[in-house]
Amino acid sequence: MLTQTTSRVLEPSDLDAALAILDREPVANAFVASRVQVAGLDPWRLGGEMWGWYEGGMLTSLCYAGANLVPICATPRAVRAFADRARRAGRRCSSVVGPAAPTAALWRLLEPQWGPAREVRAHQPLMVTDRLPGDIAPDPYVRRVRKDEMEKVVPACVAMFTEEVGISPLAGDGGLLYQARVAELVGAGRAFARFDADGKVLFKAEIGAATDRTCQIQGVWVAPEHRGKGIAAPGMAAVLRYALADVAPVASLYVNDFNTAARRTYQRVGFQEVGEFMSILF
Repeated sequence: MLTQTTSRVLEPSDLDAALAILDREPVANAFVASRVQVAGLDPWRLGGEMWGWYEGGMLTSLCYAGANLVPICATPRAVRAFADRARRAGRRCSSVVGPAAPTAALWRLLEPQWGPAREVRAHQPLMVTDRLPGDIAPDPYVRRVRKDEMEKVVPACVAMFTEEVGISPLAGDGGLLYQARVAELVGAGRAFARFDADGKVLFKAEIGAATDRTCQIQGVWVAPEHRGKGIAAPGMAAVLRYALADVAPVASLYVNDFNTAARRTYQRVGFQEVGEFMSILF
């Protein structure tokens, strides 16, 4: 019997209620929703626990606790409950990430025990679009990466991750988990690249999360020696064409506020800011 206000680890039988919460904000919740739709709420398949917060006996907020800690539709009281649970469990995640307001509140409560963070990115615009740009032609050379091109695309993925996150994804397990994730996206037809005549990646991006309502573009990268040459916008237009035609009716991404070149490119392709994320990296 649930008390009027309580938190607990959700079970597979709570799936419909959890999906209803995730569906309230389909763009902001795309990452977690895509995982839950595939894996359900079993922690082994999901790669983490889903915590639920109940008010008046009704499930109102969630928090995904896996490699990332992600508050979902979290009210102030839910944030406090999730922080209590996280403190008791100890830090197992490599980041706390989510909509800026609840993520900031969660971090304020966790920082005394979990801090200092390696980096705090407090303002990451969340951007969306549901159409192709009218004035930028998609790059015809950007295409899906084939399975036999893994050895060509992985170095570009590693370079992007290291540049973006500040540490190499090859640390720890030698990159096995990271390469498996890249292989998963390639196998699903959600990794895209433009190669030069020698097979080197000039531009790449992936559709990392996908539901029937929205998808999230990630890992956008241009080889350093080709930056400033007008490759990014047509490349993004090409990825967007695949995303909207084959994956979901809305595409989203979030970007660091200090990355003015990327923000300018996304705006040129038609992405508009609809919210703000925050990431705390350990």
